[in-house]
Amino acid sequence: MMPDLGKYAVEVLSSYAVSLLLLLALLLMTFARGRRVRQQMQEMEQQMQGPGGTPRG
Repeated sequence: MMPDLGKYAVEVLSSYAVSLLLLLALLLMTFARGRRVRQQMQEMEQQMQGPGGTPRG
């Protein structure tokens, strides 16, 4: 059910499309960064452990 947008239909619908694309891009960037940070944290944890899996310190 589409409301009648009159002569501004193209502008309104294109602004919705651009907004949805920007939100999708932001979501994908957030997930990618989370994956990258999680991998870096695992690498740091492995570096902090000494030989045999015992924590250094």
